Amino acid sequence: MSAETRTSTPFTARTTAAEILDGVDLTGRRMIVTGGASGIGAEAVRALAGAGAEVTVATRNPAAADGLVAEFAGAGSGVVRAAALDLADLTSVNAFVAAWEGPLHALVANAGIMAIPTRQLTPQGWELQLGTNYLGHFALARGLHDSLRAAGSARVVIVSSGAHLREAFDFDDPQFERQPYDPWSAYGRSKTADVLLAVGIARRWAADGIVANALNPGYINTNLQRHMDEETLRSFGVLDEAGNRIDLEYYKTPAQGAATTVLLAASPLVDGVTGRYFSDNQEVEVVVGGPEATGGVAVHATDPATADRLWAYAERALTSR
Repeated sequence: MSAETRTSTPFTARTTAAEILDGVDLTGRRMIVTGGASGIGAEAVRALAGAGAEVTVATRNPAAADGLVAEFAGAGSGVVRAAALDLADLTSVNAFVAAWEGPLHALVANAGIMAIPTRQLTPQGWELQLGTNYLGHFALARGLHDSLRAAGSARVVIVSSGAHLREAFDFDDPQFERQPYDPWSAYGRSKTADVLLAVGIARRWAADGIVANALNPGYINTNLQRHMDEETLRSFGVLDEAGNRIDLEYYKTPAQGAATTVLLAASPLVDGVTGRYFSDNQEVEVVVGGPEATGGVAVHATDPATADRLWAYAERALTSR
């Protein structure tokens, strides 16, 4: 795509999620935010509910969302609810889908895990990062398709990462069954799969009034880094010798990190935009990708044929478990 065709907005990397929705009324809109009990997910929930939406926090531990639920109880704006969802377990995903009733205006695939140090498997036998970050969200989106279609105009928002730039999806060994497991390669491939999920939805569900876009939230200190050891955190420059977290100059606050999510979930500025990738509240250019890439979205994550191949792989994975 050329620069002239990319979507731009008046917002910056420092815009907060609440500022994105200033003046936007989401009354009557029903939304789901996976992993919405903490970090950028919680800030997305606050902004969406603050604009009037009914937001369901889908999380492994619903009690973790008690504070958010109480925050909006009787607040006169939106409503926040919590429901159990473990994306790593298809049984949990299917139960969540079965319990959902009525239309769904936005599904925000925010939950994720990063850099699990050893190869671990989901109950279905999938590598844990791929199973959680991608396959769980694929199953959730597909299961909620009819509810998204019933909304008349719905959005799927998928939180990816700049880590996708360095890793194309490996169709030959997606579960690290034959090659040595590497936590960062596994993470990057799962995040490439997330971008391809947005492309796949855009190619299949447009006639149902459903758009889908992916995003890079940027650098934010959240619980996502919980599996990284102190040596790694220090190598990244985000931990001092006393073990305290450091916010580097280019790091965002969680409220700023949630802004692009909220833009894609609810802003009228991106009505009709689908199958794209955003960062810092702007659509970015397609780049070659690889170890030296520092920005944009990789061509290996936007190729329509690759998106179709991955969709077929995910369908087979779900039906074989």
